[in-house]
Amino acid sequence: MKRVVAIALALTVVFGGVLFAGGRSAESGKVHAFVFKSTGNPYGERQMSGFETGIKEQGGTVILRAPDLPTAEAQIQMVDQLIAQKVASLCIVGNDFDALQPVLTKAKDAGIKVYSLDSSVNPASRLTHVNQADSEKIGQTLVEAAFDQAGGSGEIAILSATSQASNQNLWIDYMQKELAKPKYSSLNLVKIAYGDDLRDKSVSETESLLLSYPNLKVIIAPTTVGIAAAAKVITDRGLIGKVKITGLGLPSEMAEYITNGSCPYMYLWNPIDVGYLGSYVATGLTTGKITGKEGEKFTAGRLGEYTITKAPDGGTEVLLGPPFKFEPSNINDWKSVY
Repeated sequence: MKRVVAIALALTVVFGGVLFAGGRSAESGKVHAFVFKSTGNPYGERQMSGFETGIKEQGGTVILRAPDLPTAEAQIQMVDQLIAQKVASLCIVGNDFDALQPVLTKAKDAGIKVYSLDSSVNPASRLTHVNQADSEKIGQTLVEAAFDQAGGSGEIAILSATSQASNQNLWIDYMQKELAKPKYSSLNLVKIAYGDDLRDKSVSETESLLLSYPNLKVIIAPTTVGIAAAAKVITDRGLIGKVKITGLGLPSEMAEYITNGSCPYMYLWNPIDVGYLGSYVATGLTTGKITGKEGEKFTAGRLGEYTITKAPDGGTEVLLGPPFKFEPSNINDWKSVY
């Protein structure tokens, strides 16, 4: 993985594409839009930076958008605007699995190549989906981490993003299936809380968990906003060692908490690469190299070759790769990368 320079993105600003010397590329003149869940999310900023880099290196133009609040209603308004702008492709990180379907169908009917990334939308709304990693494996990995950090027994909780987030809900579903196995019979999932991917609400939800469940051993936060908020609460309240945090986090935000022990270890993929992969799905769809059907292959720049596979929801998807474990032995190598 290559090192990445500092990222400064205004999420609601339109970014122009560039053309490379030697003539017009296949993407010259095409506008590709990316709609994230909400502003102020470092994970989303990195996804968008990867998408922008990938589109620009192919000679296309980029529009990056995100609403102030992570709601489907706000995204619907933005999609309507992008339809009017006649973008060539639309990549959306969905705030709701089903609620976006009417407006995304409208976009498809207008000739826009629509697909989702990170947080999927209904297969009827998209041509394909760009996924970070195998959803079942993510759920299994996080339960195994909680089992390890709890010492094999005790109360655990989940601090998710929004209750409508399709990726979070799928991971949680697989977590619950994993917890039903005999190996985890001594773990007790006491609550699934929702911080809405907002820092302040994630903090208050963490404090509520600690108050309601004084014997809580581990919080699983499969959201970069939630895990950082929960780790800060544990640190500030002097609960390091008593309550542990694991989940999915950004190394740059979690290095302090992995070092101080509030989060013994966590997982994630490179969100920059997720966005970058999405950019090649966009151009593949608009040039006709791919249509989103299972079995199709394409090359995603520096990431290499990918194959479109069947998704658990009945649609298709492209998987970036397995989650990576961040722990004290390697966090200093990654905290300045992303």
